[in-house]
Amino acid sequence: MRPERSSQPGWRRVLSGLRQPRTLIMLLLGFASGLPFMLVGNTLGYWLREVGIELTTIGFLSWVGLCYSLKFLWAPLIDRVQVPLLGRWLGLRRGWMLLSQLLVMVAFLAMAAIGPAPHQVGWFGAFALLAAFASATQDIVVDAWRIESSADDEAMALLSSAAQLGYRAALLIADAWILVLAAGVGWKLSYQAMALLMTVGVLAVALAREPQAVSRDNTSLLSLRAVADAIAGPFLAFFRTHGAHALLMLAAISLYRLPDFVMGPMANPLYADLGLDKEMVGAVRGSLGLVASLAGIAGAGLFALRFGFVATLLLGAVLGPGSNLAFSWLAWSGGDATVFSMTMAIDNFSAGFAGAALVAYMSSLTSLGYTATQYALLSSFYALLGKVLKGFSGAIVEWLESGRTLVDAYAIFFAGTALIGIPTLGLCLLLARRQPPRVAAG
Repeated sequence: MRPERSSQPGWRRVLSGLRQPRTLIMLLLGFASGLPFMLVGNTLGYWLREVGIELTTIGFLSWVGLCYSLKFLWAPLIDRVQVPLLGRWLGLRRGWMLLSQLLVMVAFLAMAAIGPAPHQVGWFGAFALLAAFASATQDIVVDAWRIESSADDEAMALLSSAAQLGYRAALLIADAWILVLAAGVGWKLSYQAMALLMTVGVLAVALAREPQAVSRDNTSLLSLRAVADAIAGPFLAFFRTHGAHALLMLAAISLYRLPDFVMGPMANPLYADLGLDKEMVGAVRGSLGLVASLAGIAGAGLFALRFGFVATLLLGAVLGPGSNLAFSWLAWSGGDATVFSMTMAIDNFSAGFAGAALVAYMSSLTSLGYTATQYALLSSFYALLGKVLKGFSGAIVEWLESGRTLVDAYAIFFAGTALIGIPTLGLCLLLARRQPPRVAAG
């Protein structure tokens, strides 16, 4: 079992943790995990919209992000089998980290070389898919390293917040400052620069130590018993630990960020269709948006230390969907710069808080021995439904445009995504009545 929470006051615990090398490593790994996410998602949509791709096509291309939701399918392999050569040199977790980072870099360089030209969309999409697959694999291992490196609940809360800080900083670069860069040097050179930034993750791998929390048999998956344990063991252990409440937990997790996912592919096309200046969008996201994100993540971490994971999850269930209404306000404002800035502040604070809350809660539910697979299961449940539905976002906006202006269609769409967060709030209220038990080793 994980040790009980320390009696040391929260602020001292946080300040002490910031001086630990693993916190810096977690920041760097969180950055490397977050960087590819927007580059194969919403930022890619901005690039596609600028060259005249239809909203429906942009929505469907967002399905490459399903790799993040299906990663539980190969997570058992990640939990048991070392990467040839790299695994012997770096260990189970660090070997997979480095391989996935190198594949992301190769994919970005290929996308930059090809570009979204109509006659090469197939190859462009294939390399975007490779980047998403490698990025999802990296997430599996980074999450496992974070959980296995946590000595207790407070250490997990600290590392989870550090991971989210790095992750959100990378998102702002890949979703904000890249716009400023693309305005000056073009999209292709910008993606080459993002490939270079992935070396931050390589540095973190070099600095990190292989966690010793779990003893593993990494030699093979040749026996039927080993295969059964690798695939079924993590899921059976989860339901055995949490019983009937496991279904409630999975339902809440699967719906928690649904409003965010569904509206995501249409945010950047909205800016393009409103005629917002690309440099202004990037600058606001990278300055005010960054401050708001850091405030949201820090607030979630401190709130979790004081009130626990479930209470933090409940507050995030209110803040997250509520922020989508700001995009309706932005659409009806006609692209007013002040409204845009306020929308970015609201959205980034809410997303930072809700994201950190969900990560910390899911981490508290895993069993040592099945860390990578169980966390991949939970993170896949949280994203799978949203990733599927967001592919239809462009088609929905174009359908709403019938008999209306495009601006009205956008505004109604974003308001609708906020409303689908209401069931999640009810599920989180039910979870608040049952604090999850301490999780024993599998």
